Amino acid sequence: MRCSITLAVLLALGACRGRAAEPDVAAVAFFEKQVRPLLVEHCHGCHSAKANKTRGGLALDNREAVLKGGDTGPAVVPGKPEQSLLISAVHATKAELQMPPKGKLRPPQIAVLEKWVRDGAVYPDGAKAAAVTALDPSAPEARQFWSFRPLRRVPAPAVQNAQWPQRPIDPFLLAAMEQRKLAPSAPADRRVLIRRAYFDLTGLPPAPEDVDAFVRDPRPDAYARLVDRLLDSPHYGERWARYWLDLARYCDVPESWLKPRGQGWPYRDWVVKALNSDLPYDQFVQRQLAADLVPGLDPKERAALGFLGGSPDYWKELQLDVEVIKSIVADEWEEKIDAVSSTFLGLTTACARCHDHKFDPITQKDYYALAGVIAGTRQVDLPLLPDAEAAAIRKAEEEIGALEEQIKALKAKKPAPADAKARLEELAARVKRLEETPGYKDVPVRGVTDAHVSVVSRGPNKTRLEYEDGVGHDVAVHTRGNPNRPGPVVPRRFLTVLSGDGAKPFTRGSGRLELAKAVVTDGAPLAARVIVNRVWKHHFGRGLVDTPSDFGRQGDRPSHPELLDDLAARFVAGGKGEGAWSLKWLHREIMLSAAYQQASSHDAAKQTVDPDNRWLWRMNRRRLEVESWRDAMLAVNGTLRPELGGPPQELTDANNRRRTLYGLVRRRDLTDLLRLHDFPDPLGHSAGRIPTTTPLQQLFALNGPLLRQEAAALVKRLEADVPAGGADRVRRAYALLFNRTPTEREIKLALAYLGEKPDASAWSRYAHVLLGSNEFLFID
Repeated sequence: MRCSITLAVLLALGACRGRAAEPDVAAVAFFEKQVRPLLVEHCHGCHSAKANKTRGGLALDNREAVLKGGDTGPAVVPGKPEQSLLISAVHATKAELQMPPKGKLRPPQIAVLEKWVRDGAVYPDGAKAAAVTALDPSAPEARQFWSFRPLRRVPAPAVQNAQWPQRPIDPFLLAAMEQRKLAPSAPADRRVLIRRAYFDLTGLPPAPEDVDAFVRDPRPDAYARLVDRLLDSPHYGERWARYWLDLARYCDVPESWLKPRGQGWPYRDWVVKALNSDLPYDQFVQRQLAADLVPGLDPKERAALGFLGGSPDYWKELQLDVEVIKSIVADEWEEKIDAVSSTFLGLTTACARCHDHKFDPITQKDYYALAGVIAGTRQVDLPLLPDAEAAAIRKAEEEIGALEEQIKALKAKKPAPADAKARLEELAARVKRLEETPGYKDVPVRGVTDAHVSVVSRGPNKTRLEYEDGVGHDVAVHTRGNPNRPGPVVPRRFLTVLSGDGAKPFTRGSGRLELAKAVVTDGAPLAARVIVNRVWKHHFGRGLVDTPSDFGRQGDRPSHPELLDDLAARFVAGGKGEGAWSLKWLHREIMLSAAYQQASSHDAAKQTVDPDNRWLWRMNRRRLEVESWRDAMLAVNGTLRPELGGPPQELTDANNRRRTLYGLVRRRDLTDLLRLHDFPDPLGHSAGRIPTTTPLQQLFALNGPLLRQEAAALVKRLEADVPAGGADRVRRAYALLFNRTPTEREIKLALAYLGEKPDASAWSRYAHVLLGSNEFLFID
C-alpha cells in the first residue's frame, strides 16, 4: 500500500507539461549573427546565385539548395554534422574536399557551423525572407510598425457583461472573449487566490494563519489590502529580482581566468533594493547603464553597473596575432549590445553586426553607433565610494599588483639572493599597509567605467589592449562583421528608427549616459511595451507578446494590441497615487483585475474554442520555478532564514537555509539543482525559461538529497506542532504545504500508508511524498 501511494504521487510529477518550446527566434538570431556572415564571406563567392558560375553545382544561399547539395550530394544533413559534407569540407579531412579554397576556417568558425547543423540547420530564406524586407529606418513607414509607434490611451471597448470588469484591462480581455463566444471563468476560491498572490509577489507560500485570516476577512477591499501588503514585503524585491537577473545573465563566479576583487552580489542586492523601493523603471534602466555618470547620485548606486560589469569575458591569449584578438573583442561588443537591446528594447540589434538587419529597420551603421559606446566602456572592480576615496583604492590596487609581481619574481629567482627573506618581508609589509587604505576591504562590484579600448600589435603574434581612461571614440563599421576589414567610421548615437527626425551624436565620454537617457525618452514607447509585457507574462504565464525579447518583425504580434498600448501608456504616465514608470502600480493594476482573479478550472467547450487559453477565459495553472520550489520547502518546514542580501552561499551546503536567490551561481558550472530545473545559462541574456519535464527531474525528487533533507526537517516541525500525530498531524501538513484541509479520503490514505505506529522514518517518507507532489509544485 505504501509503495503504491508513493509511486502514484511521484509519477504525478510528470503529469503536467509546459508548452512546447519554440526555438525559431533564437535559431534565426544565431543564424543571422553567426552563420550567415561566414557563408557570405567564405562561401557565396563560388556557391550562390550571385556567383558568375556555381562551382560543383552547389549553392549555399538558401536552405533548399543546401539540403539538395551539388554534384557530390546534400551539403548538410540537419541534426547530423558528422554526416554533412559541408562540415567535412571545412575540416579538410579529405584531400579532394577542402573548403574554403583560400584557407581553412578557424576552429571557432567551424564550431559555429557544426552547432548550426546539429540544431537543425535553420536557414530563414525562401518565401518567408522574400516576403519580409527590412525597411530604411529613416523612412516614415518604418516607424509605423506596431512596436515603434507612440504610446496612446485607448478607449475601453464595449462589452456585453458590463458587471465583470474590475480594472481598465478587463474590458479589452472580455471584448476579445465575447468576440469568440467565450466567457470568463468564475472567481477563484479565496484559498487559491491568496496562494497565487503570495507566490506571484513573494515567491513564498502563505502561512496557514494568513490564509485563514484572509478567508474570514469580510471587508470588500480585503484582496486589495493583501496585494498592497505583499508589495510592501521585502520578499517582493527578492522574487522579482530573480526574473530580472535572468535577463542580465547574472552569476557570482565568472570565468576561471578572471580573478576579480569585484563581486556580482552587490548588483543582485541593488536590484532587490531598487524593486522594493519602487524605483521608477526609467531610472532603473538609466542607473544600470550609467549610474557612475548621473550627477549627484549616491556612490552606492554604482552597484547597478553590475548589469554591464557582469558581462561574460572571452579569453584573450595576447600571444596570438592582433587580428584574432580584434575578433574576440568584437564578439564581446556584440554580446553586450545584444544584452542591452534585448533587455531594454526587445530588439535583436546584434543581428546587424555583419549586414543591415534582414527584417527590422536596423542598419549596420546603427549597430556600430552602439558599438562605439560599448568600445568606450571597460569592465573594472568598482568601489561603491565617493570618487576621491575610490581613486585612492584604485591607486592602492595598482601598487599592490606591482608589489605582488615583485614578490613572484623574487620567489622564482634561482639561486635566491642572500637578502631574499628580508626583501620578501618588506614587500609583504608594504602590501599589508596598502590594504589598510580606507575602503579597500569593502566589497566592490564588478562594474564599468569609461575607457576606450584599442587592440594594437606589439610584434608578430604579440598583442596589447590599450585603454584611454575617461574618453570615447567612434568606431568603424566592420565589413561583413570582420574587425580586420574596417569601413567608414560611425558616430556614436541611438538607433535611427527610434530617434525621430535624427539621432544626435553622443559626445560625453563613452556615451553611456546619453544612451541610457535615449532608451527611456526616444525609445520610451518600445521600452515601456517591453517591460509591461514581461510583467504580464510572469503573472499570467505567457505574455501579450509571446516573444518577450523580440518586438521586431520576426517576433510575434500582440494578442491584445490595444490593451498593451493602453496599459503601457498608463504605466509611463503614472497611475492614481503612483508616480510614472511605477512597477508596483503595474503589478497592482494586473492583480486587481477580474481576469487575474479567475479560477484555473478546465472547461471542455471553451478548451475546444481556445485550447491555448490565448484569450484568458481562465487563469493558467503554472509550475513553480526552481527557486520558489526550494524556498517553499524551507518555508513550510520552518527553517527559512529571511534576511536579505549579502554574499552567496553554496546550494549544495545542507546548512544553507537562505533563499535560492542567494545561492552561488557559477557561469560555467551550475549545480545539479539549477541545471536540472530549467535555470537559464548565465552566459547570455535569457528572455524566458522554457519549462521541461524530464526523468532526471523526477529522479532528483525521488533520490536526491534535497527532498530527503527537507522532508526530515518538515517532520520535526510537524512533531513540534502536533505531538500526538495521527489525523491532526496530517491536517497540519496539508495546511502548511497546500493551504487547505485534506479530504477524509486523503486522511485515510495517509494513515494507511503510515501504519498503526509510524516512526520518524515513516513520517519522513510521507513528507517526502507530499513535497514531491504536483500540488506542491504547481500553482492554480
